[in-house]
Amino acid sequence: MKKTTMFRGAVTVSALAMGTMLAQPAFAQDVSTDEDANAVTGPSDVAQADEETELGEQIVITGIRASLENSVAAKKANTSIVEVVSAEDIGKLPDVSIAETLSRLPGLATQRLDGRANVVSIRGLAPDFTTTLLNGREQVSANNNRGVELDQYPAELINGAVVYKTPDASLIGQALGGTIDMRTIRPLSHGKQTFVIGGRLELNDLGEINPDISNKGYRANASYVGQFADGTLGIAIGGSLMSSPTAEERVQIWGYPTNGNGNYVIGGIKPYIKSNKLDRAGLMGVVEYEPNDQLHVTLDGYWSQFKDNQRLRGLEVPLAWSGASLRDDYVVDPETNLITDGTFDGVEVVGRNDFVDRDSEIFAGGINFQYEVSDGLMIEADAGYSTLDKTERNAEIYFGTGRGSGVGAVDSFAFSFDEDYIPQFTTGLDYADTSEVFLTAPLSWCGRPGFPGDCQDGFINAPEVEDDLMSLRLQATKAVGANDSFRLGANFSERTKKLVDQGFVLTNKAYPDDVAVPTDLLFEPVSLGFIGIDSLLAFDSVAYYEAGNYEEISGSLWDPSRLTNSYEINEKVLTGFAQYNFDWEMGTVPTVGNIGVQIVHTDQEGRGLAARNADGVVVTAPVTDGDTYTEILPSLNISFEAEEGTFLRFGLARILARARMDQLNPGIGFNYNPAFADNTDIQLSPWSGTVGNSALRPLIANTVDVAVERYFAPRGYVSLSGFYKNLETYIYRSNELYDFTGFPYTGDEPATFDGIVSQWVNDGSGDVYGIEFSGALPFEVITRDLDGFGLILSGSYTDSEVKQADGARPTDLPGLSKWVINSTAYYEKDGFQARISGRYRSEFLAEVAGLSLARDLDFAKGEFLVDAQVGYEFQDGSSLEGLSLLLSASNLTNEPFVTYRNEEYLIRDYNNYGRTFSIGANYRF
Repeated sequence: MKKTTMFRGAVTVSALAMGTMLAQPAFAQDVSTDEDANAVTGPSDVAQADEETELGEQIVITGIRASLENSVAAKKANTSIVEVVSAEDIGKLPDVSIAETLSRLPGLATQRLDGRANVVSIRGLAPDFTTTLLNGREQVSANNNRGVELDQYPAELINGAVVYKTPDASLIGQALGGTIDMRTIRPLSHGKQTFVIGGRLELNDLGEINPDISNKGYRANASYVGQFADGTLGIAIGGSLMSSPTAEERVQIWGYPTNGNGNYVIGGIKPYIKSNKLDRAGLMGVVEYEPNDQLHVTLDGYWSQFKDNQRLRGLEVPLAWSGASLRDDYVVDPETNLITDGTFDGVEVVGRNDFVDRDSEIFAGGINFQYEVSDGLMIEADAGYSTLDKTERNAEIYFGTGRGSGVGAVDSFAFSFDEDYIPQFTTGLDYADTSEVFLTAPLSWCGRPGFPGDCQDGFINAPEVEDDLMSLRLQATKAVGANDSFRLGANFSERTKKLVDQGFVLTNKAYPDDVAVPTDLLFEPVSLGFIGIDSLLAFDSVAYYEAGNYEEISGSLWDPSRLTNSYEINEKVLTGFAQYNFDWEMGTVPTVGNIGVQIVHTDQEGRGLAARNADGVVVTAPVTDGDTYTEILPSLNISFEAEEGTFLRFGLARILARARMDQLNPGIGFNYNPAFADNTDIQLSPWSGTVGNSALRPLIANTVDVAVERYFAPRGYVSLSGFYKNLETYIYRSNELYDFTGFPYTGDEPATFDGIVSQWVNDGSGDVYGIEFSGALPFEVITRDLDGFGLILSGSYTDSEVKQADGARPTDLPGLSKWVINSTAYYEKDGFQARISGRYRSEFLAEVAGLSLARDLDFAKGEFLVDAQVGYEFQDGSSLEGLSLLLSASNLTNEPFVTYRNEEYLIRDYNNYGRTFSIGANYRF
């Protein structure tokens, strides 16, 4: 309760401060900017401007205020409604990844994975409804869908980003939510030779909760920018290394069945501790050549290797879902009908010492030619390529008191729920006692066909992802009159994404014996004290597995879902576009904007497998499906400068978002029941199944945007905007008729090959709408005594009314938080800088890891995150000039990530990540 009150108070104070903006006069002189944040010049410091401009000096600023000044200037100059972030200096975006940086922009919200910002929602629409570009080219993704995992892009190698909330016809990569275009530096625009090195040490305050991964890490980066051949050749190179720790205390609850009295009772629980070390290496390079005013050539490339190593130790505890019995003396909360205190007897437990190793490698690059054929005619060619390979080894290694159900000691679990509805346990057994627990297959995880010895002592999920995307763009821009221009062009792209879903059962080669944990692999026991269990077995499960102690059998021998989840999707997209850019005077009102149209032709094909388990044997058949379609997407952006520094912006567009990759997967998990072979009634058909749909059309939305923006200082503005998106279609699962002709069956030929399946379809419709406020207030416009202080504040409200079919109840859109509020207070002067940022998002439907790495949808509770940074940069004249020091902290509020089902007290997942602190230095030559 105290935290909520503090947050509301901070927002109230911020809002009052923002109110003073409207009373301030507009500055008559605009900021002058280069492309890069560190090259900003202009009357930035009001307290010093009068004195210094009298002397004819040029004021050069860097740091927080330079970044803000560049961002505000770019937002002001753009004809679309955009949000912009710029680096404080070369290699000095302050965050671990560009995802953290984007999370502070108006209308954007991130979902955390392993404690880090991972994917971004824009205006309440999930990552699959947004597009991510690098230098204007679409990027591939490491997951099995389209949402780009932005924590793979080091902030040190990204010089800024533009988020397009309204598209124009020449923007390739339009999306329902918005388009994120990350930018690397352009060395000729930078204009001077610069060399920067930096490093940081990191610490997670949960401590070394697992003995084999440290809670300490580091970051290091170096960048060089230079110009040669009389300023006609520019080179920029940069590198980044990171070994960053996170930690997690997690409680996962397996549902809440009701007992005979209708009370909710805990079904089962999986508490564990996880230590994570993210090792990331990144390289960036740009070569720019401009020998004359006619030719401009840019070659850029980005490479990153992303290794994610995790160690997890915990328990799986079936309670009400198993044969355990609940004593009669339990206690029920009358308000929630939840049993909050009780004891289960006869509990059989599965112990876990798991490990996860993920390895992703990304390359993205391209070459761009611009040539001015004649005065007023520019032609441009751009070729790009983006590729990703990802492998994963997600292993579960089990231990327990005996092999099979009813073997070995059982336990009693007394529990009580705390104020956050997280259970606390008291147990009887010591799960670190190697005389009581062994490497084995506890419970009844035995008896499946294909298991050596019919038992499962562990399991490995080992999916592989390949994603390749190439593009070629040609366009010509012709000046029309004094200020207008016409652009005509085409873009062709081809993308192939492949997922191979693999899983392997592990059975110990010593089967049927229970195996003692080798003493040379033992660690000191770890603690699950956050759940009430103080001692748990810890050993080097990686070394034990890699020593060859397990037989591995493919799970596809009995589980067809591994085969039907795998797919290969190929998309060929040809986009033609025409756009007229205008710069007019409507009466006395300066008016700029563009009007245009895209014609998008798509040829898509999916390949997968149809599979079923027929009497213990998995049978398969290949499936190929697809479609071609053409969509026409008009757009209009117009901006009126009603008075100097005050803009009214208006946007209209028809935009699309392609179906998720897993929805385009044509794979079919089907069933055939020979007992119904003679039936012709479709309701009694022997055929049934779950089907993808490679013929899915994209989501289409008609959008309206309006914004009022007031720029009253080089770093000061206030903006109010609203948007409305009418979805013509929405994709959901529906029961549909399906023709199973050619599919394998057993027994006599069936009377019908038609059956009812659950299939993704294009149907439904709805609306998404919202309002956004943002602003930046440099306090020197209030009084020069506050020179150096400033405030950035934004808030958005988004809602939706989307129905999957006529007459259906509205559905919740993944990733939509009704409220998103961001605020940053900063101080920067005479080399000192400090900032504190708060990010709040209300509850939303989140994608979380489910069984066998599938993605489940659960509601996530609202969260309020606070980050802070302080630093000092040595000034001109100092012997340490060019050196800057920085101390930062993230998640200062120690905010957990919590999901639930149906009611907030029915917790599904509780994740505590702790706080991360870093200290470091940059040196600029």
